[in-house]
Amino acid sequence: MWSAGVCSALVLGVAGVGAWLYQDLNGNIQGTDLDNKLGGNRPVNLSPGSKNILVVGSDSRDGDNAEYGKGLSTMQSDTLMMLHIPANREWATVVSFPRDSWVEIPACDKGDGTKSVPHHFKINEAFAIGGTSGKVAEAAACTIRTVEAATGLRIDHFTSVDFQGFKGMVNALGGIEVCPEQAIHDEKAHLDLEAGCQTVRDEEALGYVRARYSIGDGSDTGRIGRQQEFMQALAEKAQSKLASPNALYGFLQSATESLTTDEDLAGVKPLYGLASELKGIPGDRLTFLTVPNYPREADVPTDKANVVWQYPQAADLFAALAQDEEVDKKQLQADSEDLVHASSVRVQVLNATGISGRAAAVAEKLRQAGFTVVGTGNAPEATRTTTVGHPQGLDAQAEVLASRLPDVRAGQDTAAVADTVTLRVGTDLEPEDIR
Repeated sequence: MWSAGVCSALVLGVAGVGAWLYQDLNGNIQGTDLDNKLGGNRPVNLSPGSKNILVVGSDSRDGDNAEYGKGLSTMQSDTLMMLHIPANREWATVVSFPRDSWVEIPACDKGDGTKSVPHHFKINEAFAIGGTSGKVAEAAACTIRTVEAATGLRIDHFTSVDFQGFKGMVNALGGIEVCPEQAIHDEKAHLDLEAGCQTVRDEEALGYVRARYSIGDGSDTGRIGRQQEFMQALAEKAQSKLASPNALYGFLQSATESLTTDEDLAGVKPLYGLASELKGIPGDRLTFLTVPNYPREADVPTDKANVVWQYPQAADLFAALAQDEEVDKKQLQADSEDLVHASSVRVQVLNATGISGRAAAVAEKLRQAGFTVVGTGNAPEATRTTTVGHPQGLDAQAEVLASRLPDVRAGQDTAAVADTVTLRVGTDLEPEDIR
């Protein structure tokens, strides 16, 4: 229950330590071996030199964290984000994935000799499925596989920090100032906070980033914005404390004791190397984003608990990062105002592969994604290339569909059925390729 700035704060802090701290802090960091756990057919890094670091806020209720809830397995994640570091190291972007994002969880090794079945659910379930046996490596592997499949981005590194580490970092810095516009009284988050600016630490700090149901619209996306502001302040304060050995040492002790990473990132030395690359990035070019989304209830009226990613905006975001292009947050927000629900897109699926049953399989995947499939059939002739055609006036709807398919562009088709987008499935498209 924490957020994206923790990775930035940690590496900024590490940048200020000397070699004399290596031995003391190095043993705190737990490394986990992900080799041979991620399988093949992974996305390719299209921009050599760039890095994507997946960051998990662990909601484990084991040990000292038991007071925050009962009845949950010990491998839980509640906050998930990705830090993108470009090849030129001149900017960085942190993308938050709402925990209630409805995505496909691929088949994952559960660590107990069994494998899960692919299915749709909240994105944070991946960590729990992979960690069935309590092993962080399997939990991380399933989460990475899920994020890579949903975004098309290759994950290079993984880090995880739990509740206790979060509190320790805040306390070591003397607390963080927050300015809630209204009082927050949240029993689940163990928080009673009056309105106005004040410094929070320990349980209050954790409660502030955990609070959800008693503030704003009660959504996870609303909480993400508050978390991002808090963690950006944490990163800035960590940087301001680089000249204070006591504060910096306490901060790094708390961070490293609760930190689990992949083996390549495990240790003060690799973190210091990463910090050295990042320390020159100006604050105004460290951007915090949330994947554009809307309530899934708009597509599935019975689902009032989850969100779905908004297309084509989400696809544009992922494509920009894949190409190592800096994302304009204001432009992304402006583009996201043009909302087209998947359920409003009527789709006719035509099989142009010559493979029996392909149209039906693709249609089912589209229904799962919220689209309204109005019919299936066979195309007049087979083709390799998948196409999306639309009548005049349905440009936006066609683009929403095309953005869910790899390397497919939408175009106007005078032969298309009125009010309907036509998907001709070529041999280059497998049903599992649909995001």
